[in-house]
Amino acid sequence: MRSKFRHVALIGKYQAIASGAQGASSRQALEEVAHFLHAQGCEVAFESQTASNMGITGYAALKVEAIGEQCDLALVVGGDGTMLGIGRQLARYGVPLIGINQGRLGFITDIPFDGFQTTLQPMLAGAYEEDHRSLMQAKVLRDGHCVFDALAMNDVVVNRGATSGMVELRVEVDGHFVANQRADGLIIASPTGSTAYALSAGGPLLHPSIPGWVLVPIAPHTLSNRPIVLADATEIAIEIVAGRDASANFDMQSLATLLHGDRIVVSRSQYRARFLHPKGWSYFDTLRQKLHWNEGVA
Repeated sequence: MRSKFRHVALIGKYQAIASGAQGASSRQALEEVAHFLHAQGCEVAFESQTASNMGITGYAALKVEAIGEQCDLALVVGGDGTMLGIGRQLARYGVPLIGINQGRLGFITDIPFDGFQTTLQPMLAGAYEEDHRSLMQAKVLRDGHCVFDALAMNDVVVNRGATSGMVELRVEVDGHFVANQRADGLIIASPTGSTAYALSAGGPLLHPSIPGWVLVPIAPHTLSNRPIVLADATEIAIEIVAGRDASANFDMQSLATLLHGDRIVVSRSQYRARFLHPKGWSYFDTLRQKLHWNEGVA
């Protein structure tokens, strides 16, 4: 079987170090995948930061923008954090992504590295399931002006300062006042992010096909403040009413220091990430495996 994808980009762990055992192992894994792709008739390129970090030569090195413009597939060898990072950047180009897991949980990098050839070969030939994930567009408004703008695939989190007490947050949905919440913070999570920080804070799991997100308070002062699921067509605004050194995190990657009166406005992005999974893939299989459901059941 020959690949239906002509030009494939490889992306590795952004934080991997080229020297030492971990770096050598990651470099070897990437080169093994590259050799396999070449044998399938693919033109292979490396994301430029991956090539630089790993000391990989002999392949074209492309910046993310060039990958979006030139490649028909991006293949991530790493963990969910690597997939989130590249997924946010490539969503605007519509390039599909496949994840080979070298991380820990692997909710969205779902192909084990061991034996990846057996799983990947039919996918390259066109036998795959396609899964679209919505992104969040988040802005920080200060005195009516946008001072920070970011995309998030997992979540937008407003947190109290490291050494301060609770923050007080005014929450609005589509301009309608919901509540003033006193808590350690507040999470707005997509279905993709419902298995991340929001789950740890007591939020529900959202199936990826649900066009919604979940609003989850972090250690609320009033125990009746519970998570709520909202349609992702809504616009959520969070205003900093009280509390020192509050910050906003977007997929835990970007951070903005917030002042009283700042508003974090979250809406559905026009872009969606495209994930490809092996034929027969099921979200419930992933949950069962990663969350260790049914363990101990005869």
